[in-house]
Amino acid sequence: MINHHSIIRYPSITEKNTQLRTSQNKYVFEVLLTATKPQIKAAVEKLFSVSVLSVNTMVVQGKFKRVGKSAGYRSDWKKAIVKLAAGQTISKFGEV
Repeated sequence: MINHHSIIRYPSITEKNTQLRTSQNKYVFEVLLTATKPQIKAAVEKLFSVSVLSVNTMVVQGKFKRVGKSAGYRSDWKKAIVKLAAGQTISKFGEV
């Protein structure tokens, strides 16, 4: 059994994700790479006391980065887009 706090790593707050949140009531999180959709749904419902309608996930490939003579790739990470039921919000996303 995986802890709910370890599944949801942190929210992704970008301009595009803010548009998704305000227009479609979708929230974006960076999640554990091995987490499944049912685990993500259960974690969001338990941690934020909301009702989740759907979960979409994608694995984002690590970018190539160079620092001086050294070169390498950043780690891959998993993004989850969570759609909440109408009228529900997560207040911990920086809004006042």
